[in-house]
This record gives sequence, C-alpha cells and structure tokens, in this order.
Amino acid sequence: MSAPLPVRLRGILDNLRPSTRRVAEYVLADPRRAAGMTITRLAEVTGTSQATIVRLCQEAGLDGYRQFRLTLAADVGRRDAEASADERTEDIAPSDDLAAVVAKIAFTDARAVQETAQTLSVPDLESVVEAVVAAPRTDVYGVGASGIVAADLEQKLRRIGLVAAAHTDAHLAITSAALLRPGDVAVGLSHSGMTADTVDALATARRAGATTVAVTDAPRSAIAAEADHVLLTAARETTFRSGATASRLAQLTVVDCIFVGVAQRTYDSSRHALEVTRAAVGDRRLVSRSRTDQRVRNDKYGGENT
Repeated sequence: MSAPLPVRLRGILDNLRPSTRRVAEYVLADPRRAAGMTITRLAEVTGTSQATIVRLCQEAGLDGYRQFRLTLAADVGRRDAEASADERTEDIAPSDDLAAVVAKIAFTDARAVQETAQTLSVPDLESVVEAVVAAPRTDVYGVGASGIVAADLEQKLRRIGLVAAAHTDAHLAITSAALLRPGDVAVGLSHSGMTADTVDALATARRAGATTVAVTDAPRSAIAAEADHVLLTAARETTFRSGATASRLAQLTVVDCIFVGVAQRTYDSSRHALEVTRAAVGDRRLVSRSRTDQRVRNDKYGGENT
C-alpha cells in the first residue's frame, strides 16, 4: 500500500473495535509522538494491550509493530519536509485570522489531491474505465457535496457521447438503479461510505446486475461492501470542514481519472464529440455574442458604430 499510514488509519477508523480505535485516534492525534514510542509505552498511554496494537497493525495492512512504527516515522518525516506542515494541517481554530484560514484550506485541499493520487488503485481504476467504456449506460449516485461531483461525472461522460445520468434524489436514484442491466455501470460517491441513500441505490444496482463502483474515503464501509470496485479517496474532514472542499476535490480527482481514462480509450470518437459540443456552445459566450451583434450592426449600417 502506497498511501500514508495516517490516511489508511482514517479510512478504517469507523470500522475498528473501540479499543483498537482508541489506539488509532491517539496515533492520528500526534503521529510524531506515537512514532517514537515502544509498543509497551503505546499500550500504556492508550489503556490497551500489546495484542490490540498488533491487531491495529494488521488492520492497517502491516506485518507488525516494527513495520508500523517505521512506516509512521517515514510518513512524519515526509510531512516535516513540507514547509510549515504541522501548522497548516491543524483544524481551523476560532482564533485563526483569515490569512491563516486561507493557508490551511489551500494546504489541506492540495494535500487531499496528492494523497488521493497515492491511495488510488490503478488496477481498480483500469477495471472501472474498461467497464464504463463498454457500458450501454452509466448511473452516478451522490447526495449533498457528493451530488455535485456526481453531476460533474455525468456531464463529462455526456460530453464524449456516452449515456450517463447523475441522481441526487433518493427515490429517483433507486428507481433508476432498479432498471439497470448487466453491462451497465453504477457509481456511488460517499466520503463516509455510510450515506444511506447512496448505499441503497448502489445495492439496488448490484441486485439488478450492474457493475458497481464506490468512490469513498472508507474502504470497509457499507458502500464499499456493495461495490465490485472501490476507488479510494484521501481527504480529512474536521469540525469546521465537514463536507469540505478537500473531500470534493479528492472525489473530483478520481472522477477526472475515470473520465480521461475513458476518453483515452475512445480517443477518436471522444475527440470528435468534444469538438462538436464545444462548437455547439461556442455562441453562448458573451464575447462571441458581442462580436456577432457587432457584425450584424456593421452589416445593417454599413460600417463601425460608435
């Protein structure tokens, strides 16, 4: 796994046992301090056992505490190499001035995109791209902030001539999903992986025989359980930033990867479709309209009008 260890821990946090979660939360709260602790000391400060810590290591995909500690230390070192990383990755505080807010948001958003790229499974992405290319129809489900991303994927696929529809209403999503057939693709977007409307729509699509895809930050979530392919994002939501831009940017990064992959494999038809649609909306630009109006006035009055 190439994703930083804190990203992995955040992704599985909601699915851990209480004692194991307590250790994970301690590590996430202060990765540098945790990286310097022996397994005995970490068990002591978290009120758990060494067996619990070993279980967390295994949940994170590591062989044992030695690898856990080395991986965490390496991730902390990488973070320290980024200018003022510690300051800018903290949650936004009520006392922060606007300049600090801007700096923290910009850093967090950029980091979400970078860590999503590290986390994303290329083989799973390849499978999703191939499925969408072959699909007669692609449904996309998402509510709230994820609904905005669902609409973005819909318009991207439509622009290259594919049949796609985004559904942000729970009833419309489920009824559409029920009509899917084998070969169709259903994509569900949920940062938490626990959004009931999106999970239910994807589950319905799966029962109908469609290929299901989950775009989520939580690899062991309810939506991941309904997916044939899971594309992971990496974005931290905090007190002031629930449903924040970072999670949408992470999802949009995955959506862009899907779109470009599909367009690349259907290069000729996609290029033609993009040129045709670009020309179709070209005269909707105000600049184009003003130039057209000027030409009409010139033709009508025989010259420039002032």
